[in-house]
Amino acid sequence: MAGPLRDLRVVELAGLGAAPFAAMLLADLGADVIRIDRPERSLGVGDAALARGRPSVALDLKHAGAAGAVLRLVEQADALVEGFRPGVMERLGLGPDTCLERNPRLVYGRMTGWGQSGPLAPLPGHDLNYIALSGALGSIGRAGQRPVPPLNLVGDFGGGGFVLAFGLVSAVLEARSSGRGQVVDAAMTDGSALLLTMVYGLRNTGLWTLERGTNLLDGGAPFYDVYETADGALVSVGCLEPKFYAELLRLLDLERPELADHLDPVTWPAIRAALTEAFARRTRAECEELFAGSEVCFAPVLDLAEAPNHPHNRARGTFYPDGDGVLPMPAPRFDRTPPDVPAPASAPGADTRTALASWGFEEAEIQALCATGAASAPA
Repeated sequence: MAGPLRDLRVVELAGLGAAPFAAMLLADLGADVIRIDRPERSLGVGDAALARGRPSVALDLKHAGAAGAVLRLVEQADALVEGFRPGVMERLGLGPDTCLERNPRLVYGRMTGWGQSGPLAPLPGHDLNYIALSGALGSIGRAGQRPVPPLNLVGDFGGGGFVLAFGLVSAVLEARSSGRGQVVDAAMTDGSALLLTMVYGLRNTGLWTLERGTNLLDGGAPFYDVYETADGALVSVGCLEPKFYAELLRLLDLERPELADHLDPVTWPAIRAALTEAFARRTRAECEELFAGSEVCFAPVLDLAEAPNHPHNRARGTFYPDGDGVLPMPAPRFDRTPPDVPAPASAPGADTRTALASWGFEEAEIQALCATGAASAPA
């Protein structure tokens, strides 16, 4: 494997959403991640996208022999990733105490919505619930309207998977100097709150109101918003700085005194009306041509079919072909240790024999696990 994490070995207990995304990030950057799937599991389309780049071993974790096999893997691993509710791994005989006894240097990564402690910890939930509790959901939406769910980007992926992956790498670095592992408790409530650090800071200093859609970055400011063009398409402008805003007015032929002071909210209704009218007179293509090469902070609003074909994304190789579609390439970029294009996802259990062998299991051991039902593998 290529990439800066190529000397990292990780055991992943397969789950949904945030935990597999964290494992995907590690594998994208070269980590040797072995994914433990349930024998009867099947991958949905979304699951398959997140399962890329790592082999799958099918183990029945309720079987004593399977738990023993996982502990064999743990002995060789730098980190473990799991996304079950608190207490599930302990009931399987694979809790942190058991795993750290086998491997004192292990970093044990736990991904949940509510966290390992607190009154909500044992209860179910989803991304939307977690970001509701942190203040993120209540801050996103138009003035006078209900909050808008931001897909599951803020909880599952930004505040969940990314935070867990960052925590795992940080703890592994520490373990390599101290010789001691630890538990990383990644909660989407905590992570999505962390993403709001600047917003909470603005609120603390009186620069952010509790009313959605009235602030500088939430669609309240007309120079940081989305507009409809003459052909029914959408474009975005983000001209926060005075010089960029001035360039926007110049190119749109809107250099009028009543529009000049864009940081005074009193001027916002007039600015919004002027921009709405100016964009409504031009097609998206005309806007792109008008702003091409300028310092106006502008971009067309692309859909999932358009984005991979935009010249900038094509020039950077932001996406790669995957079957009949595309998937995003690993990020960020590394000039000396660039990662490979990720391998397609393996079906659950497709790599049981080869993956276990690569982690030191003898063929007779693999045969015994399959014979007892602890593991399953293709015939």
